[in-house]
Amino acid sequence: MKKIIKTSNAPAPIGPYNQAVLNGDMLYMSGQIAINPKTGDLVTDSIQAETELVMENIKAILTEAGMTFENVLKTSIFISDMNNFSQINEVYGRYFNAETAPARETVEVANLPKFVNVEISVIASK
Repeated sequence: MKKIIKTSNAPAPIGPYNQAVLNGDMLYMSGQIAINPKTGDLVTDSIQAETELVMENIKAILTEAGMTFENVLKTSIFISDMNNFSQINEVYGRYFNAETAPARETVEVANLPKFVNVEISVIASK
């Protein structure tokens, strides 16, 4: 049965979607960008700060679903400039154990919502 996951510790959706949907043991999380959930402000001071907030927003939704980064099976990373890949990867890597890290793809795109530099979506399982 489909259960909507939402928390005030991550940004509210900016369109007709939810932060995440739990179906059985599977969690499908919408792409997260660097919106501060407390202020609603975008954080784009640096690619590292932006990526850190994206990962913290993901963490908040995982927590609401009763999961951790260890439950993540796959991530999709969308970036506006492949030159930022190594800096994004360095921050992203702090959230996962190298031996049990999820599958992922990283794709450079022309634009992202609100013209941010990075967006990450997640699939996880209990």
